[in-house]
Amino acid sequence: MPFYVQRGNIPPKRHIQHRDANGNLYYEEHASREGFSDIYSNMYHLRHPTRIAEVGKFTPYALKPAEDRVHRHRHLETFKFKPEGNWVVGRKAIAFNNDVALKVAVPNEEGNFFYRNGIADEIIFVHHGEGTMNSYYGKLDFHPGDYIVIPKGVLYKLDLKTDNNRLLIIESAGPVEPPRRYRNEFGQLLEHSPYCERDIRVPEFTEPISEEGKYDFILRTTGGFQTYKFAHHPMDVVGWDGYYYPWIFNINDFMPITGKIHMPPPIHQTFQGPGFVVCSFCPRMYDYHEKSIPAPYNHQNVDSDEVLYYVSGSFMSRRAVSEGSITIHPYGLAHGPQPGRYEGSIGKTETNELAVMLDPFRPLIPAQDSLLVDDPKYPLSWLE
Repeated sequence: MPFYVQRGNIPPKRHIQHRDANGNLYYEEHASREGFSDIYSNMYHLRHPTRIAEVGKFTPYALKPAEDRVHRHRHLETFKFKPEGNWVVGRKAIAFNNDVALKVAVPNEEGNFFYRNGIADEIIFVHHGEGTMNSYYGKLDFHPGDYIVIPKGVLYKLDLKTDNNRLLIIESAGPVEPPRRYRNEFGQLLEHSPYCERDIRVPEFTEPISEEGKYDFILRTTGGFQTYKFAHHPMDVVGWDGYYYPWIFNINDFMPITGKIHMPPPIHQTFQGPGFVVCSFCPRMYDYHEKSIPAPYNHQNVDSDEVLYYVSGSFMSRRAVSEGSITIHPYGLAHGPQPGRYEGSIGKTETNELAVMLDPFRPLIPAQDSLLVDDPKYPLSWLE
């Protein structure tokens, strides 16, 4: 969320000498988007952030398309994934294209390393679990319902505090930000936006760690994962300021927009990225026209696939989906309420559903991991 934040000990001007009480020089690091032409932050370290002690193993990694490429509606029961790995290598790919990749993780290992995604911004939706995200910028405690937005290049570590952790992860080829139509020319969220800056949680400053040693670091590259060891503890920042940092927004702070008749999904939009949007379906009052039909009409988005991740509650248009289910409705096929749901919604006044929606603007490719939890009968679920 690009608004100005200042934390810790920083000098009065950028790019000038900054020293401690004993005259020791701090080392400035500049993190910026689009070269030097977009948002940025400046950080001040106890040691050079370039101090790599070892260059380790490179592990190739590529998203693998599903062997079953039949063009069909899909229902994936992700709670059938068993706990496995950590919050990086335990990620299971669901679907992807050149703009965005959708994954889930059920980590049961600590993951005692620092991680930087060098090719993608990340949104980590916390379905179950609690913990702390530690980065150069400080700490962010996270809880169920949190969207953790992590810009590309941010070095971080997730410390999980619970045993039951389930994460939905969206990896974006470009910046993740609030919808432009909800911002004025200065970037401030407007009065009609479904959330505002007060809902955004930014990092809490933590004291720098001054420790020599070897600390594991994993970098996600275009071809896989490269391991390194830092020559000192990397969380040695004494202060920083700027617009570029991780932040959190909780889905329960989204204020739904309602209308007299059924409102289309763009009113639920929460984030945008190049080639996709993310929406939050939250508990809300239904439409109030005397002849309204609260359930959505049948539709086909000719420019988008539609992906829904079911978090909790009873979804008005769908049966036989459960917590953690993902439905993918691809281009070229109509989709809509299942039998009885359209008629059955008439007269209803509210819904308690909670879900995350991803709409990409280019077709998604189902990933091989998705076949492990696929419901092959789902394409026929609209039959009477």
